Amino acid sequence: MDRRDLLNIVEEYGSPLYVYDAEAIKNQYIRLQHAFSDVPSLKVNYAVKALSNISILKLMNQLGAGLDTVSIQEVKLGLAAGFNAERIIYTPNGVSLKEIEDVATLGTQINIDNLSILEQFGSKHPDIPVCIRINPHVMAGGNTNISVGHIDSKFGISIHQIPHLLRIVENTGMNINGIHMHTGSDILDIDVFLHASEILFETAKNFKGLEFIDFGSGFKVPYKTGDIETNIEELGEKLSGRFNEFCTAYGKDLTLAFEPGKFLVSESGYFLASVNVVKQTTSTVFAQIDSGFNHLIRPMFYGSHHEIENISNPKGRERFYTVVGYICETDTFGSNRRISEISEGDILCFKNAGAYCFSMASNYNSRYRPAEVLWLNQKAHLIRKRENFEDILHNQVDVDVQLEREHISVQ
Repeated sequence: MDRRDLLNIVEEYGSPLYVYDAEAIKNQYIRLQHAFSDVPSLKVNYAVKALSNISILKLMNQLGAGLDTVSIQEVKLGLAAGFNAERIIYTPNGVSLKEIEDVATLGTQINIDNLSILEQFGSKHPDIPVCIRINPHVMAGGNTNISVGHIDSKFGISIHQIPHLLRIVENTGMNINGIHMHTGSDILDIDVFLHASEILFETAKNFKGLEFIDFGSGFKVPYKTGDIETNIEELGEKLSGRFNEFCTAYGKDLTLAFEPGKFLVSESGYFLASVNVVKQTTSTVFAQIDSGFNHLIRPMFYGSHHEIENISNPKGRERFYTVVGYICETDTFGSNRRISEISEGDILCFKNAGAYCFSMASNYNSRYRPAEVLWLNQKAHLIRKRENFEDILHNQVDVDVQLEREHISVQ
């Protein structure tokens, strides 16, 4: 896609607006496949939470991916998108036993991450295959806000609890068919990830009926020119060889599984917003847009960086701007950014807006959530309509409130 395509799309569908490039998603999927082409059996389970629009899920289905889900609602979205239940893995955290049982009735692969639920589920349903999520106590990502493999994480069963885990499996006679880990996002050091993988291999030796080992994901993508990213090709070469060695020692070929979200969709996404006001203060020039952290919360929530370009004036003289939103809170997208000169009405483009952007949007300040467009085969396809006031009121119950006036006093 180029800026003219984006400007035409925002002209047709208005702003703010999310746009996703299907070709970019396909290229990332193929890249991951190629990196692990030496593994006899590879399964790529797309992490639905990154971007859950049903049209995106249908695209993943076309590519041959499975799904990684964290809620029964995501499972049902996957089924509605045409996925067979056996191609969906369900990895919740902190949910009730009932929700896990309800998902199990749908035929989805269950992944359990705590001893209490494991024992309860195994006692009641010993014949249902279960994957176990291990916490390797390894922080492979650089950001503590999005790392989930460290010792104090709420995710996974600690490697120090393996004896207890094995006792539960033996006592219940349950069927363990997979081992799983996820260390967190923005993995840079491949050797740290490989170290965590060795812990997973060692754990897997305790189970004789495994069908797959799931290494999670968290691969870092570049957020700006010259930014570092996970070297997926190097990881593929090193981990594939070690995985094949393990399978030989284990005595059978297992499936190597990943659950990428950001890696597949982040760079495909563009968030387009119109500049409402250019405001000069004593020390700062603000570009205030028709959006806020209700639409794109990552910069305020995680401190995430999104490149911002003025696609209406790409060759303009660069000036320093702080880009902010219209929410009645501090909602800064970027401070003192060098951006081509901005005028009111210009369209700003936020890059890397495919993952954890629309999926974390809200109606804060009673603002509408934006529309979504999929750029597929050189055409723009509307995949989510812009909300309106009726959507805001849709689930609210309008009660006829009549106060008894004699009980109200005005001080």
